[in-house]
Amino acid sequence: MSKATTAERLAIHGGEQVVKGSFPWPIFDEQDVQAVADVVRSGQWGNPDCGDAIAAFERQFADYCGSRYAVSCVNGSVSLRLALIACGVRPGDEVIVPPYTFIATASIVLEANCVPVFVDIDPDTYNLDPTKLEAAITERTRVIIPVHFAGLACNMDAILSVARGHNLRVIEDAAHAHGGEYRGKKLGSIGDAGSFSFQSSKNLTSGEGGIVITNDEGLYQTMNSLRNVGRMPGGQWYDHFNPGCNYRITQLQAVLLTEQLKRLDEQTYTRNENGLYLDQLLADIDGITPLSRGNVAIRHCYHLYIFRYDKAKFGDIPKKEFVSMLSAEGVPCSTGYPHPLYKQPLFQQKNWMCYAISDYVDYTAVHCAVAERACTDEAVWIFQHAMLGTRHDMESFAEAIRKIQRILKSERVNE
Repeated sequence: MSKATTAERLAIHGGEQVVKGSFPWPIFDEQDVQAVADVVRSGQWGNPDCGDAIAAFERQFADYCGSRYAVSCVNGSVSLRLALIACGVRPGDEVIVPPYTFIATASIVLEANCVPVFVDIDPDTYNLDPTKLEAAITERTRVIIPVHFAGLACNMDAILSVARGHNLRVIEDAAHAHGGEYRGKKLGSIGDAGSFSFQSSKNLTSGEGGIVITNDEGLYQTMNSLRNVGRMPGGQWYDHFNPGCNYRITQLQAVLLTEQLKRLDEQTYTRNENGLYLDQLLADIDGITPLSRGNVAIRHCYHLYIFRYDKAKFGDIPKKEFVSMLSAEGVPCSTGYPHPLYKQPLFQQKNWMCYAISDYVDYTAVHCAVAERACTDEAVWIFQHAMLGTRHDMESFAEAIRKIQRILKSERVNE
């Protein structure tokens, strides 16, 4: 259909929905149920001494990522915090983070009594822009936290080159990046440490949970102690050597994650192939620009499929209205973050709990133009479970966008 007909209406206005598929998440079967039931029946639910199921999952996940060590914990925010503290930061140290990510990437820096420094994102990938790192580094900088946003690999060669030149640690925020790759290496395994989330929306999930991987034995020993109330190997149960807390996961989570891990490669392959196909389909739509995958070999795990929206090609309707129309057509989608992290009240107001942030830091003066455009005008997210659909589903996503554009153009002509 090349033109809107008199019978064609947007689904948001009562027309027929374009997308017919459904996209359940999480995906599980009786093996998952049985694994959890077996733990329930055993009566050994907790994790008083990092029980067998937990240790087994940690070993499997480390092996999957090609890392020597893994430390599981209660969520992805804590896994980032464990890694940051283990890197030896001190109060007032600066940590470079992108402004286009979940709040935890920056808030854990505050929890460690350090200062987040926001560096803008690349307009083609929405990942941390390595060309802007040098200008942000000071004598107080200690760590860079690149985020593999949406499951797309950051330019790790460039980031590591800058970091090594300044003797900085690199912690990969891989909360979106289970199964993703960069030059044949699993995301999370490239820097000094890599942090993952198992929250309910994530590509590998147990409802909640997190894990951090590393090849550095010293980092591992410290993180392992911090998540287990400061205990150390060889000490007694009530010997506490570090200021840690109980951040342990349960046996129930471990066995569920072990079952879910068996599906991850196949699901990642499906998302990656569907993402490549959807790139082709959307590239032909005026005003829609899929994000770049960079110029090196990667495997994108598409926790989100993101495209840039140009309202000038859609009757000047704001992004929020466009996304409402697209959602009504059956595409699981979102406008994403309403504003960059530095515009959050936490940073704008710097209340009494932000005592680690010195007076010289003024987040009201921070301006990351690319991140701001992404939030207000450009970025549209399609959720990861939708990327597990069929090629026909991808075609229907593209058709839903074309339908919206057709009707809006037709309405403009008829005004």
